[in-house]
Amino acid sequence: MLDTPSAGERPRDEATASDDSEMFELAPVSLWLEDFSGVRTLFDAWRAEGVTDLRAHFGAHPERVAQCAHSIRVIKVNRKTLDLFEADSLDTLTANLGAVFRDDMLKTHLEELCQLWAGQQSFMSQTVNYTLGGRRVDVLLKGAVLPGHEGCWDRVLVSLEDVSELEGARHRFMHAEQYARGLFEDSPVSLWVEDFSAVKRLLNEARAAGISDFRVFTDVHPEFVERCMQEIHVLDVNRHTLAMFAAPDKPTLLARLPQVFRDDMRPHFREQLVDLWDGKLFQQREVLNYSLDGSEVHVHLQFSVLPGHEQDWDLVLVALTDITARKKAEAYLEFLGKHDVLTKLRNRSFYVDELNRLERKGPFPVTVIMADLNGLKRINDQLGHAAGDALLRRAGEVLAKAMETPYQAARIGGDEFAVLMPSTDEHGGAAMIDTIRQLVELNNQFYPGSLLSFSMGAATCQHGERLETVVQRADLLMYEEKRAHYANPRASESNDE
Repeated sequence: MLDTPSAGERPRDEATASDDSEMFELAPVSLWLEDFSGVRTLFDAWRAEGVTDLRAHFGAHPERVAQCAHSIRVIKVNRKTLDLFEADSLDTLTANLGAVFRDDMLKTHLEELCQLWAGQQSFMSQTVNYTLGGRRVDVLLKGAVLPGHEGCWDRVLVSLEDVSELEGARHRFMHAEQYARGLFEDSPVSLWVEDFSAVKRLLNEARAAGISDFRVFTDVHPEFVERCMQEIHVLDVNRHTLAMFAAPDKPTLLARLPQVFRDDMRPHFREQLVDLWDGKLFQQREVLNYSLDGSEVHVHLQFSVLPGHEQDWDLVLVALTDITARKKAEAYLEFLGKHDVLTKLRNRSFYVDELNRLERKGPFPVTVIMADLNGLKRINDQLGHAAGDALLRRAGEVLAKAMETPYQAARIGGDEFAVLMPSTDEHGGAAMIDTIRQLVELNNQFYPGSLLSFSMGAATCQHGERLETVVQRADLLMYEEKRAHYANPRASESNDE
């Protein structure tokens, strides 16, 4: 027996249609029922004209994208659509579709049309719409030709999901990523992102092997330090790094890292490993690197394992600040503190400190030569101080040339010089005086005009003697030679003071 509707019941088809209508109306996303038959008609006409590539066709005739858009008829929308686009009715919404679908909407509409042209019965795109109040709405659009309407496309269901918040978050993330990348790339210091995970594994293996004193271990096995250096993987560097190390690009720098980290870098890296062994994940120290053109680059290194990567050390940030200029200034100041600027020999301050050190520690015997430049006052008076300075520079050249480690020559007064010779006896002192005289003769051959000459005296200090007394003896011998020099009429004529 067939079921028949009881009194008050609607036929099933009528009830189903009512339910569908209610679900459409109350759906939590924007729904549009549209008639695409006009688009289908246009497509058929274009195919008849011989169009096969719709994208190329639109490229040649961009106005036909808008023609397709205008041929679509909105049949109905649901309540969510009216709320989303701030419309009070379907008539208001359809009368203002030009304000809703504008700007870049046609670019994404082109993609939807190409999907339909290719034979798909559904399409999808992400686009931008606008409410009637002008607010931008990012939407995920999905459309499908309803079953039974595949031949003419007169019923197409389109859903619009508001993804503005998601797109906003994505844009904020992209902006933050670009901002962070900009900070990295344009930082005024050299930045390196490195992977130290292999170094961490090597240190763990050393602990597992029973190593407790890592410093002693690396003293005995320096090759372990070398291996750790080779296991560092550089992930990225910034632009300032390329400029600092004279590299044309990142691949070139990364391929030539052994030229950057070499020689004096090894002991610094060994100390870095010792600190890592002791759990110091943030470090700073001054180290020496080399640019690809071979020049020294003194840097202040700051090393930090980034938060969240303490277990593996797979993400490490290294910042290098170029302190080469500061180091050169410090070296120059140190040079000035211990050297005479004019002659480039050691100065009186160094001489006094070294004399005290030798008296305390030797090694003995210590021979001291006191030397006085002959004729400086006459040259200053007759030829000017520039000529006198030139003679002093020549004196510095001769004494510097005569010195061999550990001997030191110093200018201790206007025309007074001293030579300190540890581990040297009287014979060594006499040999040094002969060497100086030979160099003086050679120097006079190359510098015409004023003759260079020294009055010299030498004395030797044995262990237990006071060096001050020995210096006085050398001084007396030097003055005896000076008196003899000026007692000689020929010398007096050429070097008279």
